[in-house]
Amino acid sequence: MTPLLSQSEWAERARAVLPGGGFGNFDPSVFIREGHGARVTDEDGQDYVDYLIGSGPMLLGHGHPEVLEAIHEQLPKGMTFFANNAPGIELAEEICRAVPCAEQLRYVSSGGEADMYAMRLARAFTGRDKIVKFEGGYHGMSAEAQMSLAPTRMVNFPQAVPDSAGIPASVAAEMLIAPFNDPDYIRSLLAEHGHEVAAIIVEPLQRIIPPEPGFLQLLRAEADRHGIVLIFDEVVTGFRFAYGGAQELYGVTPDIATLGKVIGGGFPLAAIVGRADIMAHFDKGTVGADRWLMQLGTLSGNPVAAIAGLKSLEILRREGQYARLRELGQTVQTLVREALDPTGVPYQVVGDPTLFEVIFTESPPRDYRAVLAGNAARAKTYNDRLRAHGIFKSPGKTYPCLALTDDDLDITRKALRQAAEALR
Repeated sequence: MTPLLSQSEWAERARAVLPGGGFGNFDPSVFIREGHGARVTDEDGQDYVDYLIGSGPMLLGHGHPEVLEAIHEQLPKGMTFFANNAPGIELAEEICRAVPCAEQLRYVSSGGEADMYAMRLARAFTGRDKIVKFEGGYHGMSAEAQMSLAPTRMVNFPQAVPDSAGIPASVAAEMLIAPFNDPDYIRSLLAEHGHEVAAIIVEPLQRIIPPEPGFLQLLRAEADRHGIVLIFDEVVTGFRFAYGGAQELYGVTPDIATLGKVIGGGFPLAAIVGRADIMAHFDKGTVGADRWLMQLGTLSGNPVAAIAGLKSLEILRREGQYARLRELGQTVQTLVREALDPTGVPYQVVGDPTLFEVIFTESPPRDYRAVLAGNAARAKTYNDRLRAHGIFKSPGKTYPCLALTDDDLDITRKALRQAAEALR
């Protein structure tokens, strides 16, 4: 049995075997021992109210008893098969009932995989090569997705800036970068390049930035005008914003969407969903060898993940769940405003009640560059003080979950007051 060690001791061990001392996901100085409901505990025994929730998957909170029961029933029957299984089919049926664009789906293990395959699928369907991506949009770790994800060097649009080493220069030539929420620019870009573009890929809510009224509708219209596949990256927003995701909430239906996080109930599971005629390119027997998109994965459609996802979605379908999630999010947003308003420090609460963040700036940001212009020093102070007073969150997002209790909210209120005091 592994002895109990402090976080500093675990950090020393991690540095010996992990580049940068971590998994590449989060602050490598933090080692989470366990999670229950809306709380996590680190290896030093420090408890936190969890607004990271695994970067989104744990919408019901950690260790939901009904999800655990469903998993425990599946485990003795088998953990993976590399073959069709009934839970995976049932989950696919439920996703296709829920998500407006979903006529069929294919499983993968991560949202980044789903985004990579979605872009490749659009290329297979259209026979074109170029992809339109919005500056600051996150779509996983593929070479295409790493173009202008978080650039610090601002260049003229539509030039792409790689955010990672190891990407061939040729990839940039096939990526067209646009500013989010700029309808005039996207019209002009597609007027020039639309005949070359296979897909527009977009987060309906870009990280935390909401689409301005009519922007998603414009993307839908422009995609139709130029014969382009519209991809909604709903890895984050799917089954969070509404049961049918952001496309239900905003009333715009893409051709393809990518899903992850919530659909696996805390296990590695994601999916590409979309129109049947586009999804047919995953089927060699339908489209032929030349137009077939090869896709397979050892854990795709894993039965344990599917069971966890099925039970999670069943719970989310119950009366009042989304109203309660939004109410909890609105309560946390109110606590933020009550703490920050007296300081006189300029700030904006940006996003949706189910997913938002504080940006220290005078005006609501409408694109990546406006977010980047926020006061980073204040943001660091704010987030550091929240961590010091028992709030576990990303420096760039706040994820409320359905497991939040009155005690959790009281801790949040007190921590926000401490963070606000540090900003004076």
